This record gives sequence, structure tokens and C-alpha cells, in this order.
Amino acid sequence: MNDVTTQSRRKFLKKAALGSAFAGGAFSLPVLTHSEELGFPENLPESMRVPGADFSNYGQPSEHEQGVIRWISANPAAPGNGVSWTPLHDLQGTITPNGLHYERHHNGVPEIDPAKHILLIDGMVDKPLSFDVKSLMRYPMVSRTCFIECGGNSNSGWRSNPIQSKVGYAHGLVSNAEWSGVPLKLLLKEAGIRPDAKWVIAEGADGSSLNISIPLEKLLDDAILALYQNGERIRPENGYPMRLVLPGWEGILNVKWLRQLRLTDQPAMSRDETSQYTELMPDGTARQFTFINEAKSLITSPSLGMMLPDNPGVYQISGLAWSGRGKITRVEISADGGDTWVDAELQGPVLDKAFTRFCLPWKWQGEYAILQSRSTDETGYVQPDRETLIKNRGKHGFFHYNAIVSWEITEEGDINHVYGYDF
Repeated sequence: MNDVTTQSRRKFLKKAALGSAFAGGAFSLPVLTHSEELGFPENLPESMRVPGADFSNYGQPSEHEQGVIRWISANPAAPGNGVSWTPLHDLQGTITPNGLHYERHHNGVPEIDPAKHILLIDGMVDKPLSFDVKSLMRYPMVSRTCFIECGGNSNSGWRSNPIQSKVGYAHGLVSNAEWSGVPLKLLLKEAGIRPDAKWVIAEGADGSSLNISIPLEKLLDDAILALYQNGERIRPENGYPMRLVLPGWEGILNVKWLRQLRLTDQPAMSRDETSQYTELMPDGTARQFTFINEAKSLITSPSLGMMLPDNPGVYQISGLAWSGRGKITRVEISADGGDTWVDAELQGPVLDKAFTRFCLPWKWQGEYAILQSRSTDETGYVQPDRETLIKNRGKHGFFHYNAIVSWEITEEGDINHVYGYDF
């Protein structure tokens, strides 16, 4: 470690007491070691003295966890068009439960009979093929844990004033799951790819027949025709009976209810790759086909909607980091708005193009602080601050916002979303 790094770390630890706060018995919890201390058996809680509930055919969350839900933001003028957000602030680990995976629908959730659903592969192929679900079940399957993130996730960050919303309800159009299905390259090669094929037009079976252009090379790399999500069949809102999964690429390309893959020599230039999912740049040009979700991180705890108690003490800073370019190699934490940084611990396993949970103990001393996280992926890409992102992309963005998020901690323990600097 060089002298500059050493001085920076010492300065940071002096300010925020990070890293060593758990040492020396920071926590002292009472331990009951004898059954008589419970007053056994006369003082046992009622739940331990009567038979419990019967079996259920499909497990449900406890009634005491009814607040852990997807928050829906729909368009009242267009039924079935809108989003629902994953409550990242209420979750731990890295896997998003199926019932909390974020949603983005353009025309609602179609009701599809899997026995009647067909996937057609045609266009610039030697032999057009069609597959029903039953035939796909005979192919070799792979499993891949990866995130899917809507291109519009975190777009409130482009606003002039920071939005005051819980982290999941501002940044929760991203979820992480284990997807299982058929490697798409097997099906494409079986159809016979013509030499001049460069693109694939993927179309879903929803009411709007959403279609989008995807470079063929991605489908021949790590794309999956997913049939299962976290071990069970994909749920209707996430593409039942089959969806396209493109690890690391923006959500719109992970077409749900997939019904057709047409190989072509050029993109379709459809609505969702021209008037949508493009961005005006400062020089007057537009960003288009920005497929990859760049490195990003969020502190999920402590974060807005929470509050630190009046008494200072040790708190666990925890959050998520991910990158569409590969593995997360580093997450740094700052408690002074980016003046000094220290490395957080990355909890394993650290997977390619998947959520990585990071954590670091922080001794809050009742002083004003601004908490930030900054991620770096294996390509060397470093998550930018908001000032840098806007300098490069302008103030008219809507998609692919991945700037550092800042949480202000007041002396009273209140938590607010701030930008940390003026423009």
C-alpha cells in the first residue's frame, strides 16, 4: 500500500471509525443458558403450547411481512403499462424472490397456455424451426445467476432535485435471480445460421407484440432461453412460459413471453430502439443500442426511510453492486461525501454479471455524514459521481443512470437523499 493510500485510509478511519468498530467487544448481548430463565413451562408463549398451522401446498410469507411488496407505478391512461419495483431496502443476500422480482410491462401480462405456445426461429436460417415447451424440455439446460435491470432504472437521478424515496422504490427496477433453460446457441445452430445474418429480432407474445433488435453475437455467447426462475417455472409477470435472458444487458432486451427470433442483416429500428431507449447527448447526437448496464452500487442500509437512533454506535453499512461487463472487484465506502474512501468487504460468491453484496461496519459518532458507495468491475470501469456522469451525458438523460448515490446522515440520525454538490 502506498503512502497516499495509507494516509487516506487513516484519515477516513479517524473521521468515521470504519473497519475496526467491531473489535474489542463492541456488542454485548444477554445470553439465556438455562431453561428455568424462561420460566419453563408456565411462561412459554402461546405459539409453543398449541399445535401449529397445517401444511400448505405453496408457502407464503408471514402475515407480519405484508409490507415487503413490489411498489406499483402504472400509467392510468394505458392499462397494463407501467412498472413494479423490487424493495431492495427490505431484502438481504443477493437473490431476489420470484414474487418480488421487478416488472416492466408495455401491455399487461398475457395469459398463455404453455401447451399452445410456440417459439419460431426463422429469417436468415437454413431451416426455420419451431419449438413447443415440451420439446424444449428435452434439450440440455444450464443455470446462470445474473441481474436484469431496466434501462430506465434510477432515472430520477437525472432530475435537478434529488427524489426522496426509499432505495428500492427509486432504484429497484433491477433484480437478481438464477435462471435455468436452454443455451440459445444450440437452437440457433440447429436452425443453421446464414453467413450474412448479423441481428436477431426478438418478439414477445404480449398485447403490444414488443419487438427489439439484438446483435447475433450476444445470442451465440451467453444467452439463455429461460424456462425456470430460482428453481421453479417462470411466473407469468416475468415471461411464462419462456423468456430471453441476456446476462448484463438492459432489461428491454430480455424479451418475455418469447414467441419469435428472426435472423436478419440489420436492426428493425422498432419503437423501443428509436423513440425509446435512446438518449440525446450534449453535442446533439443520440446514444442508441447502449445494451450493457455499466457498473453500479447502492447502499441499501442505512438509507432513506430508515433512521439512526439518538445514541451513536456501530452500524453495518450494507448494499449491492453489479456490472454488465463482468464481476465486481471492488466497492469503496465514503462517509464524508467522497473526500476519503475505504474498501468494503465483498461477500461471496462474487459472480459474473450478478449482484454482489458488500458490507462494512461504521461507528457513527452522532456527527453529520454523507454515505456513498463506489464500485469497480473487472474491466477497470469505476462507477462515476453524478457530476462526471452529467458532464459526459448531459442533463437530458433518461436511461442508464449509474452515478454514485449519496445518503445524508444528520446529527439527529435522519437520512435524506442528496446530490452532495450543486450544478
